[in-house]
Amino acid sequence: MRAATERVLGRGAGPLLDEELETLRVRLRGHLQLLHPEVERAASLLPREDDLRERALTGAGEARMKLRLGPGDTHFVRVAVVQKLARSVRALCDDYASLSGEGAS
Repeated sequence: MRAATERVLGRGAGPLLDEELETLRVRLRGHLQLLHPEVERAASLLPREDDLRERALTGAGEARMKLRLGPGDTHFVRVAVVQKLARSVRALCDDYASLSGEGAS
């Protein structure tokens, strides 16, 4: 999951071609579909006043909204959609690692 986000968001990542954008979009959507329920489940076990709980639930909610994004009509919009999905995947990976005790930055 992190490798896909790095391809999109990593420093020095080269330009993405339309075919690669669509592959990444589908892959990142799949990651979000797997991650957001797991993050919500783990976060719901924490006390209501816990900051990690609030951050994780907010991120999971944002991920659900990002799943509603279409593919985009132009190359510029397709890149923006894939970047938004990648940022959500990265945030949920970090939250999941924190919730599971693995620690993340």
